[in-house]
Amino acid sequence: MQIKPLSNRVVLKNVEAEETTKSGILLTGTAKEKPQMSCVVAVGPGEVRDGALVPMTVKVGNKVITSKYSGTEVKLDGEEYIIVKEDDILAIVE
Repeated sequence: MQIKPLSNRVVLKNVEAEETTKSGILLTGTAKEKPQMSCVVAVGPGEVRDGALVPMTVKVGNKVITSKYSGTEVKLDGEEYIIVKEDDILAIVE
């Protein structure tokens, strides 16, 4: 199965969070913060404004930083994804 986002929606998959701190302390599952960096898996066609299609800025494969509590979490075929509006994406990591 595939997720095909509509309008200005983007499907993201979280990049795994660090399991140890810089000083070498091992973090438990509850001590880890929710990751804010994700990889773009799918992109919608864009938003229609004033009768014209505004294309998306992000592309599949981009690593992005999102707002901390944005989006809708979805589980499909054992994988966890987040669907967000493009406006919830704060930056592209290069």
